[in-house]
Amino acid sequence: MSQLEEVTYIGENDSDYFRKLHDRTFNSLNTTYLLPADKDEVKRSELHHRMMQFVFQGRNYVGPVKEALQFGLHRRVLDLGTGCGEWSVSMADEFQRAEVIGVDLAPLQPRSVPENCTFELCDLESGVPYPDEYFDFIHARSMHTGIRDYRRFLREIARVLRPGGLVLLVEPDLIPIIDGKPVNRAPADFGARDWSTFWETYRNCLTRQGIDNTVPQRLAEVLGETGAFENIIKRDGNIPVGHWPKDPHLLSVGQLQWLDYDLFIPALRPMFLSHGLTENQVQSLITGAQRDLYHPVAELSAHINIVHASKRPHVACDKIRRP
Repeated sequence: MSQLEEVTYIGENDSDYFRKLHDRTFNSLNTTYLLPADKDEVKRSELHHRMMQFVFQGRNYVGPVKEALQFGLHRRVLDLGTGCGEWSVSMADEFQRAEVIGVDLAPLQPRSVPENCTFELCDLESGVPYPDEYFDFIHARSMHTGIRDYRRFLREIARVLRPGGLVLLVEPDLIPIIDGKPVNRAPADFGARDWSTFWETYRNCLTRQGIDNTVPQRLAEVLGETGAFENIIKRDGNIPVGHWPKDPHLLSVGQLQWLDYDLFIPALRPMFLSHGLTENQVQSLITGAQRDLYHPVAELSAHINIVHASKRPHVACDKIRRP
């Protein structure tokens, strides 16, 4: 079987790709990934995409992407964890001579898309199912919470990227920023303590699933450890949450992130229940986090890590495959 044949294609009936868990709909390809795959998650994905466009000053990317995609007869773009597919569609509209492929665990993407845009299904924990040196630009956003071996994931990205091709990684931290400071665990008398406890519980659940929660803040380092990339550039900063920024641009970012979190908080209920928390414990976590979000007693922020790099011109694929 060729690598391309490992990708799943769907017809009109996509019910086999979904399952129910604690009153929410999830993908059925990877049962360890415990974020929903339903209308609310599509809406959250759209909000996150719009927020990132503000962060990228109206664009879908940072780095020398135009230079990589403007020339040549056939350029290929891969969007890993495409979610609602908005990023892929936007890229297909901007680079109409490029072939854009969005990959995800569930068919949440629109069926009516530009001719140069395609959506495919696969479980990326099993590898990236494309041939060596197949893509010119690879984008992966908010992926680390669904990948237990992120280093292997990056080696796979390096394998399917052509020499000189570009990668763009975007990973938010899972440690909340409260009044400008990261808070792992809030003391009893700390403002927004419930917000901190909610995120601590989320990190603990991911750790039980084998997820390395330190990947976002070490993104450039981990990418460099592959030995396959050069010109590694790291950009990071705090994303406001809510309506407290006075700067109009940051206010728009903060409002979009607030709306994202408003959907994200209840989306974690099935994960918490699946890890043995009682219904009362979960409801208390959700209610407390919502109270700190709706009636903030402190300025909430999230830290985001953005790294882009180019693949070295001469890197053998057999070397990249080594652990």
